[in-house]
Amino acid sequence: MRFPHLALAVVMVPVMAALVVAGGRTLKESESTVAVDQIDPGADTISQASADAGPDEPATSAIPAPAAAQPKPTVHSRAIDPDVVAPPELPAGELERVEPRQPLSKLALATPPKPKMPDDWNGTKLFQPVATAAGLIEAKGYSVAVSGVDVVSQDETCTTDGKSWPCGIRARTAFRAFLRGRAVVCTVPPESGRDRIAAECRIGKQDVGQWLVDNGWARAAKGGPYVEAGEKAQSAKKGIFGSAPNLAGISAVPAAPASAPQAPGSILEEVDGALKPADQPAPAE
Repeated sequence: MRFPHLALAVVMVPVMAALVVAGGRTLKESESTVAVDQIDPGADTISQASADAGPDEPATSAIPAPAAAQPKPTVHSRAIDPDVVAPPELPAGELERVEPRQPLSKLALATPPKPKMPDDWNGTKLFQPVATAAGLIEAKGYSVAVSGVDVVSQDETCTTDGKSWPCGIRARTAFRAFLRGRAVVCTVPPESGRDRIAAECRIGKQDVGQWLVDNGWARAAKGGPYVEAGEKAQSAKKGIFGSAPNLAGISAVPAAPASAPQAPGSILEEVDGALKPADQPAPAE
C-alpha cells in the first residue's frame, strides 16, 4: 500500500511544478498588458497606423504632428504723436494783460504782526557799545544806525580851505569819547537781528543824535528832526564842517620815559680808610 502512494506523490510533484509555472506566466502577461494600456493608450492606434503604412515609410511618420502654438495676444500701447504733444496754438491777436483777481479774504492783505512791547517799554539797553563810525553803534549783537542823522564813514575826508583831512576818523574818535562805554538805550526789539536797524538812542536823558548834529560830527538827515541844529553847526563850522585840527604840538613819536635813578653798586662806601653806609636815594613820590 505504501508503494502506490509513493509513486503517486512522485508523479504529482512535476505536475504541480508545471501548474505553478503556467500560472506565473499567465499573471505576468496580464500585468504587462495592463501596464502598456495605462502608459500609452494610443499604442494600438500607432501600431495600426504603422501596419497601414507602406514598407518604405518610416514608422515615425504615423506619429501625429504637434498642435501649432497659439499666438500671443497683442498688447496695445498708447501711441505718442509729437504733433499732439506740443504747445497750444496762441491766438493771432495780441495778448491782453488782465488785472489780478481780488484776494479771497482780508487775511491775505495782513502784514506780519509786530513784536508786542510791554506798556512801560522805552527801549532796549545795550551795554558796552562800540562806535564803528560816527552815528553807528554795535552792541549785544545789534547794529544800530542812529536815526535822524547821516552816518559819517570812517574813511571819509573833508576839505577845508583847500586842505584835506580825515574827518571820518576824527568824528568816530569824538563819538567814542562821548560814549565812553556807557550803556545806550535804543528803540530796538528785545531780540537782536542780523540787519542794521535805524533807531533813536539816548544815554540817560541825552539824545545821541542831537549831540552828534549839535557838535558837527554828523550831518542831519533830510526831513529829520535835527535839520535846524545841523544848519547851526555848519554855520559855526563845528566838527566836520570846520578846519583840520591843529596837530603841531603833538609829536608823532611818543616821548621816551624818564630814566629811573640807578641804584648804587654798594650800600657801603670807603671814607678816610673806613667803610661807612652810603647815602640812599630819596623815595620816588
